[in-house]
Amino acid sequence: MRETKARFPLFTSIPLILIIYLALLSGCAKLPTEEMEQAAQAIAEAKQKEADLYVEDAFKEAEDALQRARDLVAEKEYEEAKTAAVEATRLAKQARSMVESNKAKMRQETEQMLEKVRTSIDEAKILADKALKKKGPLNRDDIQFFIDTWESGIITVRKNLDEQRIRQGFDKLVVIQKQVKHQKDNLTILLKQKET
Repeated sequence: MRETKARFPLFTSIPLILIIYLALLSGCAKLPTEEMEQAAQAIAEAKQKEADLYVEDAFKEAEDALQRARDLVAEKEYEEAKTAAVEATRLAKQARSMVESNKAKMRQETEQMLEKVRTSIDEAKILADKALKKKGPLNRDDIQFFIDTWESGIITVRKNLDEQRIRQGFDKLVVIQKQVKHQKDNLTILLKQKET
């Protein structure tokens, strides 16, 4: 018996070699370890500078981009992961650079709001006095408790501002402002009912 050797014609082996070469090339994409580490570091630095408090949207975008990069790494989509990690780094640095200006702006807003809230508290006191004089269904101790709580809150807000904890002061003042408005609305309704 004659032994026959399998011969591949040249025209069929070139495409096969090309396919193997492309498969190897695509499988050699490099894990973007350095870019992922840089993104995580940039986000940590931005958080340390309080970007999560003063530049919330940009900081969240940076975190989302890093998570997208991690998801792409899990899917072995390394080039896309690298792009997402680089974007996360860019966004984190951008957020970090905006912290001080946003913090100053929030401080200014808080200072302005403080004056308005103090005025609203004074207005609430006047309304409460009128309602109590008209023998409304109010408890003087309850009203005084609210007023004391608000005034104590204002002191806390001022302390937060002095300690550069602007976000905490701003958030507390927003709560006080809503409470004062709610009480003023209730007192106004009560006084109108008494007039009729």
